Amino acid sequence: MRCPYCGHHDLKVVDSRDSEIGEAIRRRRECLACGKRFTTYERIEAVPFYVTKKDGRREDFDPQKLYGGLAKATQKRDISPERLRAIVDEIEAELRNSGRAEIPSGEIGEMVMDRLRVLDEVAYIRFASVYREFMDLQQVKREIEQVLSSRSGVKAKS
Repeated sequence: MRCPYCGHHDLKVVDSRDSEIGEAIRRRRECLACGKRFTTYERIEAVPFYVTKKDGRREDFDPQKLYGGLAKATQKRDISPERLRAIVDEIEAELRNSGRAEIPSGEIGEMVMDRLRVLDEVAYIRFASVYREFMDLQQVKREIEQVLSSRSGVKAKS
């Protein structure tokens, strides 16, 4: 690293702390040649990963696209945007921690459905109907019956 004022290479770190949001380390540095101070931020470089679509195409993982799908499924439901962001962050973190460079879109869809099933049953059915490409009402009915039977199974255990 070089001083932005004089270009000298000899620097010292005067102060170091986490940034306000905790995603970077803020460092105050001083140039040993000119004596001027400046701030730098260090961030971990996120390794990109790809989503493999059903048709074989590969796309960069896009958290905004995932958020958009969740927002559509939860439209007019009492679910805060912050909660949806938290779900997106959880899924992204889980995918990054897997260490894989490519993740099938179906796996991401299942992760979303697992979280929606717990969060809001109506949103879950909405998402599932698009994700699983239901072709008729019988498929929707079967999915609703599964949700209802799993709900009664949970209540019976309580």
